[in-house]
Amino acid sequence: MGKTGTGPERPVLEARDLTVTYGGAAVLDRVSLALPVGPYGLGLIGESGSGKTTLARCLLGLVAPTHGTVLLDGVDIARIRPPRAFRRAVQIVVQDTEGALDPRMRVGAAIAEVLRAHRLVPRGTEHARVAELLADVGLSAEHAARFPHQLSGGQRQRVAIARALAVRPRCLVLDEPTSALDTTVQARILRLLGALRAEHRLSCLLISHDLLVVERFCRHVAVLQHGRIVEEGLLADVLRTPRHPATRRLRDAVPRLPAAPRSSHASPDPPR
Repeated sequence: MGKTGTGPERPVLEARDLTVTYGGAAVLDRVSLALPVGPYGLGLIGESGSGKTTLARCLLGLVAPTHGTVLLDGVDIARIRPPRAFRRAVQIVVQDTEGALDPRMRVGAAIAEVLRAHRLVPRGTEHARVAELLADVGLSAEHAARFPHQLSGGQRQRVAIARALAVRPRCLVLDEPTSALDTTVQARILRLLGALRAEHRLSCLLISHDLLVVERFCRHVAVLQHGRIVEEGLLADVLRTPRHPATRRLRDAVPRLPAAPRSSHASPDPPR
């Protein structure tokens, strides 16, 4: 399947012909995707078991593909030295914030730990930077003193976003970031992510099984089924005239979704 996004500018993050096999079975089968320089949003949708999380882990360098490559600025991520340079460039925000945040660490300490590990601020100034990051995601400095269990689900997700932004990434992989939240909080988090994407010129891959969530955040979409991309393009076009049965099933599962959606939070076309 061809790559999403065209034009002369090199993608910031790209998967080329990724194949991952476990026990002889292909979890991913020749998957290619490209994220242009931000601000940009690509939605990756698929039913449970379609290979979405495996693809995310490949893009983050956590799973080595059986075949194919992941490129950052045209360079195979396995060759990037030091590896910390890739970790800073590409960050993830996951669904399970309870699992992602150490329950024994206060919020401020968890964010400061990232700043120290990547040597991003002078020693002794971590607390000020933590307060700035919390403010960026709509939390007050006093939240730094709380433990994760003292926060709501939406607040924990904001902390996870602040930790990801601490390293000043260029790409965010958003793996079902709102699926554990109620509808109202989902909308707030997506608005926040949209604003941060524009402010920091982030390239974002939003992974979800929910087309309504993707419609609020992305203009482009790729549909994954059984480890293969079966359809991709502008979200409005794909949903207006879906060519593949998997796309039709996902669309029909969201009766509120209009035939030709328009999103106030979708990013503009990537700069050429």
